Amino acid sequence: MREAERVSLRLAIVLLLAFISFNQLFAEDDTILYESFDNSFDGRWIVSEKEGYNGEWKHEKSEGHDDYGLLVSEPARKYAIVKELDEPASLKDGTVVLQFETRLQKGLECGGAYLKYLRPQEAGWVAKGFDNESPYSIMFGPDKCGATNKVHFILKHKNPKSGEYVEHHLKFPPSVPHDKLTHVYTAILKPDNELQILVDGDEKKKANFLSSEDFEPPLIPAKTIPDPDDVKPEDWDERAKIPDPEAVKPEDWDEDAPLEIEDEDAVKPEGWLDDEPEEIDDPEATKPEDWDEEEDGEWEAPKIDNPKCQEGPGCGEWKRPTKRNPAYKGKWHAPLIDNPNYKGIWKPQEIPNPDYFELDQPEFEPIAAVGIEIWTMQDGILFDNILIAQDEKVASSIRDTTWKPKFDIEKEKEKADEAPAGADVLGGFQKKVFELLYQVAELSFLSEHKDKITELIEKAEKQPIITIGVLVSIVVVILTVFLKLIFRWKEGQGGEETRASCRDIEQGRKR
Repeated sequence: MREAERVSLRLAIVLLLAFISFNQLFAEDDTILYESFDNSFDGRWIVSEKEGYNGEWKHEKSEGHDDYGLLVSEPARKYAIVKELDEPASLKDGTVVLQFETRLQKGLECGGAYLKYLRPQEAGWVAKGFDNESPYSIMFGPDKCGATNKVHFILKHKNPKSGEYVEHHLKFPPSVPHDKLTHVYTAILKPDNELQILVDGDEKKKANFLSSEDFEPPLIPAKTIPDPDDVKPEDWDERAKIPDPEAVKPEDWDEDAPLEIEDEDAVKPEGWLDDEPEEIDDPEATKPEDWDEEEDGEWEAPKIDNPKCQEGPGCGEWKRPTKRNPAYKGKWHAPLIDNPNYKGIWKPQEIPNPDYFELDQPEFEPIAAVGIEIWTMQDGILFDNILIAQDEKVASSIRDTTWKPKFDIEKEKEKADEAPAGADVLGGFQKKVFELLYQVAELSFLSEHKDKITELIEKAEKQPIITIGVLVSIVVVILTVFLKLIFRWKEGQGGEETRASCRDIEQGRKR
């Protein structure tokens, strides 16, 4: 079967599986939202009309597939689009799975490809005015720019004491895959406060919503805080060591003694040329023909090192070198002793945190819509198969039927695209090696072994992977024969034959 037919068959299977999965999903009670983008998003997704968000969304096929997605079509633009749910979805009851596919068809140097799961519109936003200020419950997905390279998971949680919404960021999130393939991102929120982050179905991060080790800042505030009204007393001494007040500078301590002094024992080397300068005019330099002294000034030849100085120990005025002054002691300071009045580093006293609260489970805000709001320098970002479900099996089925077949095809194509360049280089190298080996087999002193060597070469041509091994074998044969000839020559048995063989070797080298 030709390659084109195989690809067409695979794509047909992908579409059939996606169609079956699509129908099964909508039959599942556990599916809150599934968006495959098989049909145009017009009328179902609302493009923001907020000022500045002028990026054009397109309904396009993923490169190399018949599968459609939502495409970021222009670089250096702000994009915002939102899909409202029929009813707000609660995150408090049971497991909730958030999943979507994204493909960075032109890579990602600077930009985001994350989703925002928005709170109900009573929180103060409208679909056509969707922007970066629209209140969300969760933000999830890849983001890469400069030092930032992470799969975000951010929870906006309301403090029940203060009423303030605080962004809680997952600590040490996974990094974004570095390729142009389709990847699927999954966040699983469980009723026992566990969070799992999967990339391509593999667990990359496990965290607990209530752990201060997993979220920054932690969802549960500290029980106590430093008293903002506490002030350090004026007599509070934080110095652990102090100069000894009873210490006295020794009478022989000279603070003005220099660090270095002339070495009085130094003697000018013999042959030192006092009257010779270290540099002289370059005798080979000539004034340029276009040199204009009125505009360029008086011409001076460039300087070069005086060759006479290089021949001897040195030129010019000789000066004694310096050495460290044995009498140097520097500035005198009293030695340090323990401070009898030391009270430690001052810090304000702790008081009960007025915003502290206890929590058994996060107070998740319901999800009323899914939005994509990004500012990216890359185009070619494709979103697909957005899912909100209450069953991990639904998400797993989506990955198996929609993502995995596409990913496998893309991976095969990636390998095929990379293989020819390396294969061509290797093939060209092997061809030259074979040509040289055949020339070596024709040398007269190897005539007795020609058939064996030729057989090895032909075997290597049929199996190029063993070329290096064959080359080593032939070299061993040549060295063995050559050593035998040398020993025979020494014994006076075949000097002429050896010399003829050597001439053959030289001629073969020239060829």
